[in-house]
Amino acid sequence: MAKLTTFSIGLTGGIGSGKSMVADLFAQLGASVIDTDAIAHSLTTPGGVAIPALREAFGDAYLTPEGALNRAAMRELVFSDISARHQLESILHPLIGQQSMLAAQAAVGDYLIFVVPLLVESGRWQERVDRVLVVDCPESLQVERVMRRNSLSAIQVQAIMASQAGRSERLAAADDVIVNDKDKNSIKEAVERLHQTYLALAAKK
Repeated sequence: MAKLTTFSIGLTGGIGSGKSMVADLFAQLGASVIDTDAIAHSLTTPGGVAIPALREAFGDAYLTPEGALNRAAMRELVFSDISARHQLESILHPLIGQQSMLAAQAAVGDYLIFVVPLLVESGRWQERVDRVLVVDCPESLQVERVMRRNSLSAIQVQAIMASQAGRSERLAAADDVIVNDKDKNSIKEAVERLHQTYLALAAKK
């Protein structure tokens, strides 16, 4: 996937950091938001483009009776077997890249924001975007939020976090940071400030 001619930002952060909320705020201000998680979901619904390859690689045990990816079973597998995780990524990541580019070509916003949970881990997205925006918060707050949102145990949340880049690694990759540990108004103000910066940068590209 080549670098785009449209000014683009890669938005990332650990699970529970608030990426979706921040992306929604940018969308309200006129950015085109492309969510790679949503694309991955569409690829793995019944009849999704990735389903034949997933069935061949993992078998029907990892599909629901309706023919979608069984997310709970796959999550358990990839957190216990790194080779399975790499196999899953080798199937999904190229398809996600293709669909992301198609969405980018159709976008009409002031600039592009790609929401990529594993942006730092992938090693590819940083070359494709003009800036990296990290949504950050203390790890204890991540655990608390995900336990509440997803009804997972602290151990389950910590296992997910352990499979992602660490907080310091994400911050080292960031051009911009939004700290999401206060009220929503402070986040909105931070988004509005960055939006003005991004508009100015987009006008120069």
